[in-house]
Amino acid sequence: MSYLKEACVESLEQAIIAEKNGANRIELCANLELDGLTPSRELIGLVKSQLQIPVHVMIRPRGGDFNYNSAEIEQMASDITFCKEIGVEGVVLGMLANDKTIAVESVEKLAIIAKPMKCIFHKAIDETRNILESVKCLRETGLISGILTSGGESTAIKGLSQLKNILLEAGDMQVICAGKITDGNIEELHQKIGAKAYHGKRIVPGLEK
Repeated sequence: MSYLKEACVESLEQAIIAEKNGANRIELCANLELDGLTPSRELIGLVKSQLQIPVHVMIRPRGGDFNYNSAEIEQMASDITFCKEIGVEGVVLGMLANDKTIAVESVEKLAIIAKPMKCIFHKAIDETRNILESVKCLRETGLISGILTSGGESTAIKGLSQLKNILLEAGDMQVICAGKITDGNIEELHQKIGAKAYHGKRIVPGLEK
């Protein structure tokens, strides 16, 4: 296959359906109505034990903004350590400073704890003041494996031109395109974007709510 399909799920049942119906990777979250929070450790363990495909776990302690205090960062560090201990393939996180730039120090701290797991920076990047500068900043840390983005827009198709710019800026980081991507439009979008990875709640059949 020319691209990877990452299914965003919040239950063991959804994860199993996603794998069966062609997902290449799972992003496991809780509370998708809040755009995804850290799932329970019990659920992480269950999904990890029952799936053959790689699992990435959302590390986000609360809804709202992405400016975290020290206690929240410590909670994230603890959750990352748990994921590493049970052999999860990757974690998904994102932290911003007050001025809507990447909180580089916090990102680096957590990415170092996550090693050797993959560390993906999520759609918090779409809220930064300059997405391409943010991509460059993450690339220069040498610690981030990928970026989840819709190019700063509500959908991948609206963010199309920016997604192409991000692909050029990202270097070795995997750009995981998101934003209303489904099994019905992924092929058409891939022809336009040409990325290596796509993400969605309905990226394979059977996940409709």
